[in-house]
Amino acid sequence: HLNMGSSNDDVNSITVYQMLEQSQIVFYDEVNVPEARFSYDMSPMSVVVQKEGRKWYDYLTSLCAIIGGTFTTLGLIDATLYKVFKPKKL
Repeated sequence: HLNMGSSNDDVNSITVYQMLEQSQIVFYDEVNVPEARFSYDMSPMSVVVQKEGRKWYDYLTSLCAIIGGTFTTLGLIDATLYKVFKPKKL
């Protein structure tokens, strides 16, 4: 059994066909003649690949996330080091 589907790439203007095969082994007696059957199943759906650019606010959001994560991580490291190396009161 062969299942075929297509993918369209709008960036490079190409169409790619994908194939999925399934097979099974059947044991025959010596008196039987083996046979090969092929059945095709064309998929009615297609995948379209499009590339879109990022907006300026996506970069701003990523930058804020990086700065916030760095600030939080350094704050946790600072608090841990302060607790470990804090001078003991007598």
